[in-house]
Amino acid sequence: TAQAGEAGHNCPLACDAGAIRTLQHLGTAEQQADFLPGLLDPDFDTNLTASQFLTEVQGGSDVGANAVTATPEVLGEGGAGSAWTIDGEKWFCSNTDADVFLLTARVDEPRTGTKGLGLFLIPRLRADGTPNGFRIRRLKTKLGTRSMASGEIDFVGAAATALGPVSDGFRNVMDLVITTSRLFNAAGCAAHARRAWVVASTYAQHRLAFGQPIGQFPLVAETLAWMRADAIACLSSTLLLAGLQEEIDDGSITDADAAFFRVAVNLNKLQTSVLAHDTVNRGIEVLGGNGAIETFSVLPRLLRDNVVYENWEGSHNVLRAQVLRDCSRLGVHGGFFDALAARLGDEHAEALAADRDALEALLEAPPAQRDLGFRRLGTRMAIWVMLAAMAPLPQFAHARLLVERHLRELPIDDAYMSAINALQR
Repeated sequence: TAQAGEAGHNCPLACDAGAIRTLQHLGTAEQQADFLPGLLDPDFDTNLTASQFLTEVQGGSDVGANAVTATPEVLGEGGAGSAWTIDGEKWFCSNTDADVFLLTARVDEPRTGTKGLGLFLIPRLRADGTPNGFRIRRLKTKLGTRSMASGEIDFVGAAATALGPVSDGFRNVMDLVITTSRLFNAAGCAAHARRAWVVASTYAQHRLAFGQPIGQFPLVAETLAWMRADAIACLSSTLLLAGLQEEIDDGSITDADAAFFRVAVNLNKLQTSVLAHDTVNRGIEVLGGNGAIETFSVLPRLLRDNVVYENWEGSHNVLRAQVLRDCSRLGVHGGFFDALAARLGDEHAEALAADRDALEALLEAPPAQRDLGFRRLGTRMAIWVMLAAMAPLPQFAHARLLVERHLRELPIDDAYMSAINALQR
């Protein structure tokens, strides 16, 4: 759908996937029976859709500041499936017309921070068919993903059931909901990059300037090759992580790969959105003046939608901060670099070891220096993930070479020219 320029469909798909995973892992038999058949129904006319409402006006990335409250129907209940009522405002509610909402709410009013948040399931309608204690205050006017309704919702006495123990709400949100969305986000960005390359390369084959197709000019050919290489990189890393997510779910993942996944899923969400943004911009550049025309190609729409991808489920700086926090508190960078070294082999061993040492040093630096220093290093770590994903596939050798331009300045030699030429076919 993202390749078709319909990114507004991708958020509902991601929300459905997050709800399905959460219900499969945490749902009671009753919750699963009520919602899983509809969410898994492939028929567009009869299936159910889900959404996830986390953001509040005073607590965007700072989820611990959230203030929507959950009140148990039976005092002291906090287990999976227990009945609650929800009151308060959620500020950014995408897929507003979903059939079931996943929502965080504060279960212990005096407590602050993420430990006081539970995870709840709210059906859109009560048993009698009336709205379940909510109203849409207004819809958002957005830069991108305009085909999907996003709004502000007030909940007043909405009937809800707990998904898992309420004491584990925030952890379950991160592990089952946000991680799923970040993978879907990356897949959408990979699709944007691919579609931008398809549009630009096709145009460059037919647009004549000074007696030849513009794709034959070296600078245009290089631009197109960069676009294709980055699109391949985005898809490769995302598919690698999707496979590791399956291993997490079935319990077969190694400790090193689990640590690798925890770091990489966040860096990959960041870097795919950056590369997709750059790739769409390059496609607009290839089209020249036509690239800015909304009725000429899908590229302007892809650019707007990609801005949403860059901020949805964690802006760049939030993701960098989370990776640093995980590395500092949990030491997951050790497994991350071990897994990279195993996948990349000897070719990049020296550069990879240098980046590992650089991260170790950053973690010991004063906080401001650590955070600022990680901007560039975090990008390098994300590129390593992409190179590792492509490493086993010889057909991607030319793309891997061009992706390395994000790590080092590449010489304009025979290997570089061969990569550019190969990626035109």
